[in-house]
Amino acid sequence: GWVIADLDTYDSSARALANAAQAVVVSSDYRQAPEHPFPASHEDAFAAYNWARDNAQKLKGDPNRIAVAGESAGGNLAAAVCLMARDKNVPLPVYQVLVYPVAGTDMNTESYQENANAKPLNKAMMEWFAKYEFQKPEDKKDQRIDLVHANLHGLPSATVITAEIDPLRSEGKILAEQLQAASVRVSYKNFEGVTHEFFGTGAVVEEAKDAVNFAAQGLKSAFTRGSLAPTGREKPVSIPK
Repeated sequence: GWVIADLDTYDSSARALANAAQAVVVSSDYRQAPEHPFPASHEDAFAAYNWARDNAQKLKGDPNRIAVAGESAGGNLAAAVCLMARDKNVPLPVYQVLVYPVAGTDMNTESYQENANAKPLNKAMMEWFAKYEFQKPEDKKDQRIDLVHANLHGLPSATVITAEIDPLRSEGKILAEQLQAASVRVSYKNFEGVTHEFFGTGAVVEEAKDAVNFAAQGLKSAFTRGSLAPTGREKPVSIPK
């Protein structure tokens, strides 16, 4: 939520992606609210992307085959890095993996209503995160936050993953649809019967293993193609209803 948790909290997700995608993974921290509200986290994420590009060879990686990935607020950051790279004329990531991303500011969507009291994430918690992350109302309208209303043209291909028992499910699906409408190739899947935060729990949750493998498919395909800038002519896949 841009406010709590740290690298250790999501270490299992980073390791799972490293193994499944057979890739070097740079797991990046960022400054957190309330001490460092928006856009500090987004500036740090973009700085981390540039650091990875500059230092990839030292890590036995390829600076021309870098993807971005994140969960929840991290999913928002990953997509925002792509937006910032495009707008600043920085080479784009070759792929983005957005796992139940924070993609909008509407807390009255279908999934927010269905999961208003869900665990481990619910509406009251999202309101708490927003209270500390956003200092002024216009922050919520920034395209790096309100991804579903952002200009998404020219972004890298994406995998978008959502969870059934999650207030963020609706906005994640809408983001996938909006990416598709912007001629971005999208692989989208909603995982039934699981909650927000399920992605890194493959040791005990079978759906988490499936989700990691689903994400890895897109990553490995992008890494095989190499650094191919999106042309806007990629054929998007259909998004299940």
